[in-house]
Amino acid sequence: MTHIAVIFHSGYGHTQRVAQVVADGANAELIAIDADGNLPEGAWETLEAADAIIFGTPTYMGGASWQFKKFADATSKVWFTMGWKDKVFGGFTNSASFNGDKQVTLQYLQTLASQHGGIWVSLGMPPANKKAATRNDINNLGSSVGAMVQSPSDASVQEIPQGDLETAKLYGKRVAEIAAKLRG
Repeated sequence: MTHIAVIFHSGYGHTQRVAQVVADGANAELIAIDADGNLPEGAWETLEAADAIIFGTPTYMGGASWQFKKFADATSKVWFTMGWKDKVFGGFTNSASFNGDKQVTLQYLQTLASQHGGIWVSLGMPPANKKAATRNDINNLGSSVGAMVQSPSDASVQEIPQGDLETAKLYGKRVAEIAAKLRG
């Protein structure tokens, strides 16, 4: 059986909801980075044992949250021994704007995975780019690197567009399927 971990930071609960949806799609274990950028007990061991790691962070001011960056910097100890080499990786981000520099955040997550010698999983879904497309369509934000989610700044976590949530769930499933294939 493939073991997958979703490690994420959420500032206001929206990214946490997305993380849960990604985890549901991947049948993954959730690891929340707290408000101080710290991990819960046993998180490093969970990440070590995982066949795939999916990163999640809100996009703030054109990049990942500082709490996620604190975790990323702490992975340098794992990097030094190439402890995550050949693991499967994926990533998702959320912000209030349709673009909001989410692509930059996804590229940051992809670079982090690459520094660890990981294998990155793209979204693998065509964009919903026809005139008839709506926010309920899969990949309506047109991502390719990973999953993008848009949560209006005045919306509750229950008001995240359904198309974005379905995209996130399918992405989690895709990461799990590729990890299972590579595990053999």
